[in-house]
Amino acid sequence: MRTRTINVDYLARVEGEGALRIDIKGGRLDDVKFRIFEPPRFFEAFLRGRNYTEAPDITARICGICPVAYLMGAVHAMEMIGGVTVPTPIRNLRRLLYCGEWIESHILHMAMLHAPDFLKYPDAIAMAQDHPDEVKMALKLKKIGNDVMKLLGGREIHPINVRVGGFYRVPTRREMRAMMDDLKWALDASIKMVKFVTSLPFLEFEQDYEFVCLKHPDEYPLNEGRLVSNNGMDVPISEYDAVLIEKHVPHSTALHTYVNGGGTCHVGPLARYSINYDQLTPLAKEAAKDAGLGETCRNPFQSIIVRGVETVFACEEAIRLVEEYEEPDRPFVQMEPRAGTGYGCTEAPRGICYHRYTIDDAGLIQDAKIVSPTAVNQKVIEKDLWHYVEPNLDRPDDELQWECEQAIRNYDPCISCSAHFLKLEVNRS
Repeated sequence: MRTRTINVDYLARVEGEGALRIDIKGGRLDDVKFRIFEPPRFFEAFLRGRNYTEAPDITARICGICPVAYLMGAVHAMEMIGGVTVPTPIRNLRRLLYCGEWIESHILHMAMLHAPDFLKYPDAIAMAQDHPDEVKMALKLKKIGNDVMKLLGGREIHPINVRVGGFYRVPTRREMRAMMDDLKWALDASIKMVKFVTSLPFLEFEQDYEFVCLKHPDEYPLNEGRLVSNNGMDVPISEYDAVLIEKHVPHSTALHTYVNGGGTCHVGPLARYSINYDQLTPLAKEAAKDAGLGETCRNPFQSIIVRGVETVFACEEAIRLVEEYEEPDRPFVQMEPRAGTGYGCTEAPRGICYHRYTIDDAGLIQDAKIVSPTAVNQKVIEKDLWHYVEPNLDRPDDELQWECEQAIRNYDPCISCSAHFLKLEVNRS
């Protein structure tokens, strides 16, 4: 039996720099490592000493694909410290802003980053040769999501209109109604996208995950909720650090997350869908049923369908929020700083995004902790790879490489904001 090492130096079609190494010795799987090797970006460090009001604008720069997740986590944490409760119109605007991010991010992943895997294309440009209508529809859908973010956030990337307590400026009812035709088109298009991705060929690969996500009694979670799992976890966000533990591993610059007790957890669309199915909007439930999904989905390769269902939800929810919109009396609630520690956790497209801040009486940040969903998922991605590779060791290296990359992209890992071509080295002994 020969030794094989599958060494993927740069993962393609993900946001950031990651790599994969698989060691096979004597015909048996010896090791699997999903590596994140970007240098630390030190956002937590350079938040220290800054005024609490700067946190949303700074954290929005962490990611160009899901900036709303970061800035809203910061906002909620600061408002917890200040005892601020925003009125319903501002809360609804935040929810609408998040819908815009879900639309643009989910569609980017589905059509541009992940669908080419299923159809054996190297990229979306090649896929567009044979599927021009789907690619054009996806690009328009993404633009509509970006337009929502621009109206409420001030711009599509790294929004600047969100502040602690609300917004610097809120849209007029006329500006909101002007989006309605596009949102209705987007709803129809998102249903078509679900049908398209449902037609893709899927590998049989169900796993027994501990799903972790937010859960809210009245709505599908975006900005608020308790931290729950299908294994009995049910705690307020302030207890995040007691139930999800970070550990350093030598092969990654991202900390690995473990459930307290040593297990791994899975965050993102599959977790949200499987725990919060009852809170989906009617058309989203119908799209899921038409796609052949049950109320729980444990096949990560089918996460592309669940993302499509969540896009239908986001479009349907956005239409409702626009129809019901009433301008708030003021665009924000004033907050006076006081010493304390606050916690925020929202549902980024890829899963829970956690923030913890401590500020002093002057409102200066003394400590910050930010955990991205990809860091939480890193260990479970390794487990998926192990469980997939082990029974498929006899597959040719190029096929095994392709499917391992696809397995990683099931999670839409947002490592940072760049992408590189994937180089794979296989070493068998």
